[in-house]
Amino acid sequence: MQFTSLFTALAVSASLALVPALALAQAYPTRAIRIIVPAPPGGAIDTLARVVGDKIGASMGQAVIVDNKPGASNNLGTDLLAKSAPDGYTIGIVGGSHNINKFLFRNLGWDPEKSFEPIIYTHEVPLVFAIYPQIPAKTLPEFVAWMKANPEQAKVATSGRGSAQEMAAEMFRMQSGVQMLLVPYKGSSAAQPDLLAGRTALYIDTITAIQAQVKAGNVRAIAVSTRKRAKSLPDVPTVEEQGFKGYDANTNGGFLAPAGTPKAIIDKLNAEINKALELPDVRAKLEAAGIEIQGGTPQEYAALIKSDLAKWGKVVKEAGIPSE
Repeated sequence: MQFTSLFTALAVSASLALVPALALAQAYPTRAIRIIVPAPPGGAIDTLARVVGDKIGASMGQAVIVDNKPGASNNLGTDLLAKSAPDGYTIGIVGGSHNINKFLFRNLGWDPEKSFEPIIYTHEVPLVFAIYPQIPAKTLPEFVAWMKANPEQAKVATSGRGSAQEMAAEMFRMQSGVQMLLVPYKGSSAAQPDLLAGRTALYIDTITAIQAQVKAGNVRAIAVSTRKRAKSLPDVPTVEEQGFKGYDANTNGGFLAPAGTPKAIIDKLNAEINKALELPDVRAKLEAAGIEIQGGTPQEYAALIKSDLAKWGKVVKEAGIPSE
């Protein structure tokens, strides 16, 4: 009898503990939500923030404001997100550099796992191996052979320190054995003109940024970086298909909230964003930009972050890239 009473009391206590969390989720949001984008307008994560933000704002009945905070290899905006109030009214979206910068910068002020609550894994953007079209190579092995025969011209553009493009190039340099010179630029808009002019031989760029140049014939796409072919460039083979076993690189990411944001709010945001990602107009707009839509649970995104940290940490160590 006493055991039954104790069990009942515990059950009632547990039920009462759920009430504030449920009430919080039901009431949220009561004002505008800000999405921090740690990158300039126009890229994949900015596009996602705006397209998805419009939909969840309409669904939840509140304004969603996209706030671009670029700078310091995406660290500026990410640091601002980490230090924001954990109340669900400031969230952020990150890309590939989120799981790389930990190994390149000694004093970040935030940790990719401990400083955030994962909300949802939203996207993967394949990287395209785009070469200067006058180079006599149609495949990746042919291009590797050309670089080995022309070492003084083996210049590879990257999107700067900590970018997924730089890591993809480092990974390829290690697997191919080519002594290529990596030339850092401040993003696609700065790197593409030199590739178009032949001042660099290769640029490993996001499909979002380079596909217009590929389709116009201004550059030649000879490979995509992911294990599967890209939906928007289905005729371009993967790096792995061309003999580089295990090669898999991309820029991926999703939405995060500051650490300590209540689970009820995380779950509500997850449900709203998952719903938005399934809308036909959202899918059409994102897929046209070369963004491959993901989705899923917060736990699945947390597992991806952990896996990527292990992968990129190994690349940085083996490539001997120093931290700042």
